[in-house]
Amino acid sequence: MEMNEQVKAILAYGETCDHCLGRFFGKRSHGLSNDERGKGLKVAIALFENQPYKKFDGTCWVCGNFFDDVPLWAERVIEATKDLEYSTFLVGCRVPPLIAENEEMVWSDLSLAEPEPFKSEVNREVGKAVSARIGKVVDFKKPEVVAILDPATGTVEIQVNSVFFYGRYQKFERGIPQTHWDCRVCRGAGCEICNFTGAQYLDSVEELIGRPVIEAFSAENAVLHGAGREDIDARMVGTGRPFILEVVSPKKRSIDLAELEKTINSTADGRVSVAIRRWADRAEVETLKSNKAHKKYRILVEVDGELSADEFAKAVKTLSGVTIHQRTPERVAHRRADKVRERTVLDIEYAGQQDGKFVVEVLGEAGLYIKELVSGDSGRTRPSLTEILKRTAHVTSLDVTQVEGAKEGE
Repeated sequence: MEMNEQVKAILAYGETCDHCLGRFFGKRSHGLSNDERGKGLKVAIALFENQPYKKFDGTCWVCGNFFDDVPLWAERVIEATKDLEYSTFLVGCRVPPLIAENEEMVWSDLSLAEPEPFKSEVNREVGKAVSARIGKVVDFKKPEVVAILDPATGTVEIQVNSVFFYGRYQKFERGIPQTHWDCRVCRGAGCEICNFTGAQYLDSVEELIGRPVIEAFSAENAVLHGAGREDIDARMVGTGRPFILEVVSPKKRSIDLAELEKTINSTADGRVSVAIRRWADRAEVETLKSNKAHKKYRILVEVDGELSADEFAKAVKTLSGVTIHQRTPERVAHRRADKVRERTVLDIEYAGQQDGKFVVEVLGEAGLYIKELVSGDSGRTRPSLTEILKRTAHVTSLDVTQVEGAKEGE
């Protein structure tokens, strides 16, 4: 079917606005807007049939004259985002089923090869109108704000995309989990057991860092993504653990990270400390969480019975470079798959004594269970220090002293 015949066939469905007519051929010619193209096609038909051109002034059977209200929709977006700090945005649209059905029927009936969907034109035209009014920039890849138009209800829904920054944290106090734990009894609802806080522990690294961040960004929440995690009874010292903090639905964005770092460290009161390196993005979170970097530990080991330092040091050294077979430890079996993992002790050495206990420094492959390397976990870890010494040994305290991380600079 020739183009003129296609145009006449479309107009035969009913009153069709210039936007919708032009959009049915939206990908065919460049340099014209859909309404300019639609008007041109109507003029061409009038000339071809030697009839007067009639300017469209009815109700479009396809869109119901949606595009007459583009300035109104732009105003709704501006009003909905007036309390947000942002520089880039994107407009989306929930297409009413009737409009989608109307245009898809024409595409199918006339075998149109190059139409543009209603949704695409709405997003573009409203986006252009918003940008012209307030100077914000449309960004298709990483918009800070997304405005979803709902023509069926006449409303605009705003999605505020998260802000991310990368840093390292140290945890100096034992007994603090990395992230928030809901109360095991009430699962966060609040009960007598948790003193109606809903929390298993009053504080976490995530919350000690996140509380001042939420205030600074006027955000809904802050979520900590760590490069692994230390046990609740372990400290994280030395180089600190790499993390990315996700700031959820922030109203503010232009925050000085150096000042934010000072505020966090001040309010954490020596329990946790952070060094914020740079801004980050969502794509880095998965990379960080799947980090298989080696980790270094400093542990205090208690051994049953009398044992000389030389005997202990020799036993420890036999584990250096050895591949350890570890069945999922009993202490984490409730949340980890029960299987045997192989991990290598890259380096291990005796480092003296402290409070009548032996000090050991261990560099282990990611995923090596250090406590079980010492205790043997009732034979679930082999070889172990307990097995080599032929007497019970266990870790009384553990510090993580080094965790490799991502690119630190800008």
